[in-house]
Amino acid sequence: MNSIAIAPRVHTDPQAIERLKTLQLELDGELEVELHMRDGSVLRGTLPERPTIQQFFDPDGNAGTNGLFRMDDGDGGVHLYWLDEIEKVVPTGTA
Repeated sequence: MNSIAIAPRVHTDPQAIERLKTLQLELDGELEVELHMRDGSVLRGTLPERPTIQQFFDPDGNAGTNGLFRMDDGDGGVHLYWLDEIEKVVPTGTA
């Protein structure tokens, strides 16, 4: 296993995978957005591109699905986050 293919969590349940796909479609490229995360934090910024959904391994070596998205939060850098960490999407505009 290559470390780039490791996700903190992977999903195999069809309902969870469908939720990831729904989130992927909500998060269009160049979208200004506020994301409410499962840990209670709120991210604000611009998504340079639509998130990707891929197959990963979890730390225990189990294969499954998760997604990554990039977000520019205005601090001069672009940060990566896991798609399954999103609780709620609030579009705030377009770039």
